[in-house]
Amino acid sequence: MHVHGGYHLRIHHPEDSHRLGVEVAEVKQTVLIVEDDLDVADMLNAYFRVQGYEILTAAWGEEAVSLCQKKLPDLVILDIRLPDIDGYEVARRLRNDRHSRAIPIIFLTDKRNRQDRLQGLELGADDYVTKPFDIQELRLRVRNSLRRTSQGTLSNPVTNLPEGVLIDEKLSDCLHSSGWALLLVSLVNMEYFRESYGFVASDDVLRAVSLMIHNAVREVGNPTDFIGQYSPTELVVVTQPAVLAELKTRIGNRLEQTLDFFYPLKDRGQKEYKGQRLVVRIRELQAEKGPFTSLKALKAALEG
Repeated sequence: MHVHGGYHLRIHHPEDSHRLGVEVAEVKQTVLIVEDDLDVADMLNAYFRVQGYEILTAAWGEEAVSLCQKKLPDLVILDIRLPDIDGYEVARRLRNDRHSRAIPIIFLTDKRNRQDRLQGLELGADDYVTKPFDIQELRLRVRNSLRRTSQGTLSNPVTNLPEGVLIDEKLSDCLHSSGWALLLVSLVNMEYFRESYGFVASDDVLRAVSLMIHNAVREVGNPTDFIGQYSPTELVVVTQPAVLAELKTRIGNRLEQTLDFFYPLKDRGQKEYKGQRLVVRIRELQAEKGPFTSLKALKAALEG
């Protein structure tokens, strides 16, 4: 199947996905499609949604950059010819921003000459697809780029804590041992804080929280305790039952006393926005609650 400007792909109900040979992603990853040809954009939107991805779309380069600043996608399919700034400039801006520099970019273009391809690769593009393109080939390129990115994720760029596969490996060890305890420290309403004060301020919060957890573990924990970035707004501590209560209390007290200071002076102590203020939630889980037969079951118990 090939795609050109006026081609429409008909996608039926998602329940037909198996019959159509559709591959549904296990985790709903976000793909940003930057394409000013509405027919192509609509087709890609419909196709990749059925694949199980969350889709964002932009028809303008500036719009694409703005979307990435508000919500980082997992991958960008980027047309080079756009009405305002071209795809090269979009890629340049994404690569120059520390928040978006690691996002995989697949250029989508009707340009075929070697110089255009080299220019895209020099900007750090992960792949390059020319029109008319085979939709199945594009699907595989998207899947492979996302796999490479997830497998390469070892530490969080903000807190420098282990994440991704390292978290799964550490929690998997708990399935085959006893005498462990977990703390899941969640920063609730972080999305509202980020929308109000930006990425830099929210990064400062995450770094400060990770430092306070490190200090608490150093003071009352064990040398073998593990701290990891469980999700963008959650940190996990693997410790032992003997210190669990004291560690939970110390982390909770310090964070509760500190949260208001993350806000600008003019916004500290405001009661009317209490429902959207930063809140700390700490969950705990011990080996005695098991046994857990899988990593999925362990995570479900930890997340409550």
